[in-house]
Amino acid sequence: MELFSIRSGSSGNCICVGSSSHHVLIDAGISGKRIEEGLNTYDLTARDMDAILVTHEHIDHIAGLGVMARRYGLPIYATQDTISAIKNTSSVGKIDDGLFHPITPDEKFTIGDIEINPIHISHDAADPVAYRLEAYGKKAAVLTDLGYYDDYIVNHMRDLDCVLLESNHDKRMLEAGPYPYSLKVRIMGDKGHLSNDTCGQLLSEILNDDIKHIFLGHLSHENNYSELALQTVESEITLSDTEYKGNDFPIEVASRECVSRRIEF
Repeated sequence: MELFSIRSGSSGNCICVGSSSHHVLIDAGISGKRIEEGLNTYDLTARDMDAILVTHEHIDHIAGLGVMARRYGLPIYATQDTISAIKNTSSVGKIDDGLFHPITPDEKFTIGDIEINPIHISHDAADPVAYRLEAYGKKAAVLTDLGYYDDYIVNHMRDLDCVLLESNHDKRMLEAGPYPYSLKVRIMGDKGHLSNDTCGQLLSEILNDDIKHIFLGHLSHENNYSELALQTVESEITLSDTEYKGNDFPIEVASRECVSRRIEF
């Protein structure tokens, strides 16, 4: 399998995951042009994509969805409530009903040789999910936009070879920053976003000897920066009860401005 981030951050998200013969996009929250350019980085095109898996309907996850669907006829997989919300988002434009494929959390489905498990998450959207993907015994997950994690999340994130996990904000930066109080409460709430600290704590519970790479994703432009996210996450891992240390695994931040490395596993 392989995974790379085309963009990941509060301004737009699009991740590519694939096997040797099939690929999917997880979200299309940037322009179609940027998605295509990102795919071209690794000699792929939108026509090589088998589908777009949508996590939820917030615009930083669907801004380019309409363009990609209309231009390339790409099937769209999302929960029924998310599909309804997408159809009510005027900026996305009209999408052929036949391209929508409703999914249900915890009900696996396949696209080509990739088995996909939608995982319910807590976020202030219609019916948001994360995705765990598996092909030929290799496993990956993309998990962002959740306010908290629990045993259900941990159990679905075990035995991964590669993961992109939200590390959205630094708590102190958010508390001291310019956001209005109501927005701060939303971000830090149970339907908001994972902080650097919480990201590190979750990683500490799902680390295993087979993990090849960890991406920190969906960083806030205003309330975080790459070096701080990395330092905090690595510190949380080192200080946790796990046998691992923060520098035992390759960890990098998925950029909001450029394409990441392609990780093959």
